[in-house]
Amino acid sequence: MDQKLFFPNWRDKVIYSAGGPQPQVLHEDAKAKVVVVGLEPGGRIPVHAGGAGVYHFLEGAGQMTVGDEAFSVQAGATLIIPDGAMRGLLAQTRLAFIAVRIL
Repeated sequence: MDQKLFFPNWRDKVIYSAGGPQPQVLHEDAKAKVVVVGLEPGGRIPVHAGGAGVYHFLEGAGQMTVGDEAFSVQAGATLIIPDGAMRGLLAQTRLAFIAVRIL
């Protein structure tokens, strides 16, 4: 088996950068892409359209927009994003999440 399937500590993979998000790919195949992402306070992912996906927040707090709705997110929160929905994120504190994009 070529792909790594077990990550005992996501903190070993996440990168926090003042220059913006640097997603780290944990897994990618023909059906899905899994990344871990870190944002510094005030960091953002601009509003954009994308495919269906899942965001699970690991630490911190922020505001995520999906379509016309805004959600306060924090460690433990999970958002399911429909295919084609606009989405964006603003970190209020240092924030980390895992995102799964369904291809």
